[in-house]
Amino acid sequence: MTDRAHTVLANLDDIRSGLEDLYKDLHSHPELGLREHRTAKKASDALRELGYEVTDGIGGTGVIGVLANGEGPIVMARADMDALPVRERTGLPYASVVTVAGEGGAEQPVMHACGHDVHVTCLIGCARLMARAKDAWRGTFVALFQPSEENGDGADAMIDDGLTSKSPRPDVVLAQHVLPYPAGYVGVRSGPFLSAADSLRITVHGRGAHGSMPQSAVDPVVMAAMIVVRLQTIVSRELAATTPAVVTVGSIHSGTDPNIIPDSAVIQLNVRTYDDASRTQVLSAIERIVKAECEASQSPKAPEIERTVTFPPTVNDEAPTRRVAEAFAAHFGDDAHTIELQTASEDMSEIPRAFGVPFTYWGIGGVDPALYARAARDGTIARDVPVNHSPTFAPVTQPTLDTGVSALTVAALAWLGG
Repeated sequence: MTDRAHTVLANLDDIRSGLEDLYKDLHSHPELGLREHRTAKKASDALRELGYEVTDGIGGTGVIGVLANGEGPIVMARADMDALPVRERTGLPYASVVTVAGEGGAEQPVMHACGHDVHVTCLIGCARLMARAKDAWRGTFVALFQPSEENGDGADAMIDDGLTSKSPRPDVVLAQHVLPYPAGYVGVRSGPFLSAADSLRITVHGRGAHGSMPQSAVDPVVMAAMIVVRLQTIVSRELAATTPAVVTVGSIHSGTDPNIIPDSAVIQLNVRTYDDASRTQVLSAIERIVKAECEASQSPKAPEIERTVTFPPTVNDEAPTRRVAEAFAAHFGDDAHTIELQTASEDMSEIPRAFGVPFTYWGIGGVDPALYARAARDGTIARDVPVNHSPTFAPVTQPTLDTGVSALTVAALAWLGG
C-alpha cells in the first residue's frame, strides 16, 4: 500500500499552490451553518471538473461527489464546511472581515476559527489526487461536504434529505479534524475519541419584589447561584475519579435593575461525557439538583430544562481504526501517534450510523511547529498555543494541508484495492 500511496501522492507537488490559494480563499470567506452556499459551490465545481458524479443541495448545502473506478470497496471521506460567529484577530493578510446580520439585525462577525476551511481544502486535494491516479486503485471514492457541524444539525439535515439514497453505501467512513498540535502531526485512537456534548437551557422561576422587601420574594438569582455551586459536585463527588466528564456553566441571566428581585433566571450549561452511562448519570444529576434547589427555595413554578444542542460521542470502530493507524505508521513514521481523548465534540458519527457502517476519525496538527516546540519547552502550551474556537486560531497552510491531504489519501488507499 505504501508504494500505491507514493504513486497517488506524487501529484501533491503539482496541486500544492492551488490548495494553498483555495485555503486562503475559504478562510477569507467563512459562512455560518446552513449558509455555506459559496463554499459548497467551490466543492461541487471542483468535483465536477474532476469527473465526479455530483449531487448538491443535500440538507440545504451538503455536497457529495462519487468517483467510481471499477469493482472494489466504497470509501467515503467527509469534511465539514461551516464557520463560527467569531471576530478574527490573527492579523493574517487573508483574515476574515466577513460580517452577517445576526439576531435583531446586529452585524455578527464570522471566522473559520475551527479549521473547517482546512478540512474542505484537504478533501478537495485528496479528491484531485484520487482522480489523477486512477490506475493506482480500484473501487469507489465518495467525497462528502457537510454543512452546520458547529450547530450539530448538519449531518442530520443531510440524512433527513435522503443522503443514504443519494450516495452509494460505503464500506467505511473517514474524517479528520485539525487540532492544536504541531503541523505534521497525525493522531488516531480506537474507541472513544471525542466527547458527547449536551447544552442545556434551564429556567428557574421565583417571585419578584422590590429589593427593600426581600421577604416578599422568592429570589431566582440566589436559586441560580446555589444551583451553579451544587453542579460543581457532580464530577467531583458523583463520578469515579477515572471517569472523564466536564460540566460548564457558561451563562447566567436574570433581572435588569440592582434594586429589583426578578421573576426568573436562566442558566445555560454544557456537559461533556464519553459513554452513555456517564452521560445519563450526569444529565440525571443536573435535573435532580435543579428540581431539588427549586423545591428547597419554594419556587412557585417547576423549572424548565431544555436540551438545546446535542452531539453524540465519537467512538472509533476498532478494525478500521487499526487499519488506518497501521497505514499512518507506514507512511508518516514518527509523526504518527496515538492521540489522547479530546473534549471536542462532533456530529460526524451520525453519517456512518445512518448507513450502518464503521468509521474512523483522526486529528492532524495545525500549529506552527516552532511555536508549539517553544511553548512545550516553556510549559506554556495552554497559554501560548491558539486552540480551536479561538479568534487567534489559524492553522499554518502548507505543512498542515500536506498532512491533511496525505492522511485522507493514505487512509482511503488502506481500503481501496490496487
